Amino acid sequence: MKKIFIAAFLLTSMGAAAQETYQNAELMTEDLNGTARYVGMGGAMEALGADISVIGTNPAGIGLFRKSTASISAGLGIFKNGGNSDYNNGNNKTVASFDQAGFVIASHSGYDSYINFGFNYHKSNNFNQILSAVGALKECSQNKVSYLKQDDGTVGTYMDTKGFICVENDAGSQVDYLYYNTLALKTDPSGKDYKLYYNDASGYGINRERSGYIGEYDFNISGNIHNRFYLGLTLGVKNVRYKNNTGYTEDILTNKSKDGQLLSAPVSCGSVTLNDIREITGTGFNAKFGFIVRPIEASPLRIGVSIATPTWYSLKTSNSTDIKNKTGYGDYDSCDIGETYNYRLTTPWQFGVSLGTTIGSQVALGLSYDYSDYSASKSGINNGGYTDRWGRYYSSSTNDKVMNSHTSKTLRGVSTVKAGIEFKPVSEIALRVGYNYVSPMYKTAGFRDVSLNSPGTYYASTTDFTNWKATHRITCGLGYQSTHFFADLAYQYNTTKGEFAPFDYASCHTDKNNVSNNRHQLLCTLGYRF
Repeated sequence: MKKIFIAAFLLTSMGAAAQETYQNAELMTEDLNGTARYVGMGGAMEALGADISVIGTNPAGIGLFRKSTASISAGLGIFKNGGNSDYNNGNNKTVASFDQAGFVIASHSGYDSYINFGFNYHKSNNFNQILSAVGALKECSQNKVSYLKQDDGTVGTYMDTKGFICVENDAGSQVDYLYYNTLALKTDPSGKDYKLYYNDASGYGINRERSGYIGEYDFNISGNIHNRFYLGLTLGVKNVRYKNNTGYTEDILTNKSKDGQLLSAPVSCGSVTLNDIREITGTGFNAKFGFIVRPIEASPLRIGVSIATPTWYSLKTSNSTDIKNKTGYGDYDSCDIGETYNYRLTTPWQFGVSLGTTIGSQVALGLSYDYSDYSASKSGINNGGYTDRWGRYYSSSTNDKVMNSHTSKTLRGVSTVKAGIEFKPVSEIALRVGYNYVSPMYKTAGFRDVSLNSPGTYYASTTDFTNWKATHRITCGLGYQSTHFFADLAYQYNTTKGEFAPFDYASCHTDKNNVSNNRHQLLCTLGYRF
C-alpha cells in the first residue's frame, strides 16, 4: 500500500475554533493543593484564615494575619495507572512538584485593625495521569463511526484534485479524515472514483499519559475592623500548560479475502493505531471576594462567605496525529494530520460558605462548602479581529451554541465539602486530619457526541471520553513552629472512579469500562514570620 503524510488539516470548514466539552472539563477542575497546613486540614480553612492558601478560596482570610509571613511548598506526587490493564507500558509514575510560594505583608492600621497585602503562587491543577485500558468491541469500531457519519449524511465527503478525501462540514473530525484516507478508502484503478468502507473490530487498547499543570498567581488586599469583620479581594492570573499523549489501537476484523471473496466468518486482519499528541497553553483571569465575621464578640466562632467570578481563558491548542494501518486493507497504510488554533473558555461562578472556630489554644475546627454549576460553562469561537487606524488590534468572538448546549446536557453543578481539625498537644507541635469530597461533574447519561456540527468536533483528534464520578480526598499532617520559623508536612490520598468508553455514536455503541484516578501526595512547607 501507499503512504501519505499530510502536514496541514485539509478539511473544508470555517477557520474559527472552539473546544469540546470533555476537553474543557479537564481544564476546569481544581486539585486540593497549597501549603501543607491547608492540605493537611482538607482545605477547610476558609473561615479560620491566617493561611496563605485561602487567598484563592476566601480572600478575607488573609486579613487575619497579624505578622508578615513568607512560605514555600514542594513535594512528590505518585500517580497510579488508572485503567484495567498494563497495555502498552502503562506504569505508575512519581513526579516532583513545586506547589506554592507566597508572602503576606501585615500592616497595623489602628486599634485591632489591619490592612494586609499578599501574593501567592500555587499549582491549582496537576494534570499528571496514566490510564491504560483494554476492552472488547462487537459489530463496531472507530473507523465504522467515521463511515456511518458520511453514510448517515452527518458529513459530506469529496475527493480533491490531489486525490485526498475531504470533509465538507463541522461534524467531520480529524479522526474521520485519517480513516477516510487510509483504511476506509478504496479508489477505482482509473483514479477517477472512490468508495468508503468500514471494518468492525474485536477489541481495543488505549494508553494515555497526561502531564502539565495550571499555575495560579493571586494578588490580594484584605483587612479587618476591630478583629471582628474581615474583608478581602483577590485578583488571579492562571497559566495553563497541558499535554496529552494517547495511543489507541483496534484489532480489525474482515469478512472478505483480499481478492474480494466472502468469508464464512470474520477473521482478524491486523490492527490500526491512532497516535495523538495534544497540547494546550494560555492564560486566564478571575477575581474572588470574601467576607468573614465573628458574630459574637466573646466567641471565636467565625462565619465566612466567598464569591469567585468565572475564569476567562484565552487558549491555544495544537495536535499532531497519525494513523498506522497494518491490515493490508484500504488504499494507504499511514497518514498524518495536525492543526493549531486559538479559542476561549469561560468557567462558571463559584460560591462558598464556611465555619471555623477554636477551642482554647489547642484545637481548631473548620468546615467549608463550595458550589459551582459547570453546565453553565461556555466555549467560544474566535472569529478573528481587526486593526484600527492607530494599529490597535481588536479580537472578535462568539459563543459556540452547539457545543455549549452539549455541555449543559453533559455537565452538572458540583458541590465541594471540606472538613478539618488541628490539635496541638504542645504549643510548638500540631497534628492535623482532613476530608474533602467533590460531587460528580458528569451526568450519568453524558457522552461525547462526535456528530455535533461544531468547530469543537471539527478539530477533534480523539473520540474517547470518561465520565468521572465523585472524588474523595483523605489528608493528614504534622506541623512545627517556633517564634519565627515554621515547618509543615502533609499527606493526601485522592481517589476518583469513572466509566471509560473509546467512542459513542447513535448506531455504534460500546460498553464502558471502569477506570480510576488514584494519587498520593507528600507535601512540605517551610515558612518564616517576621
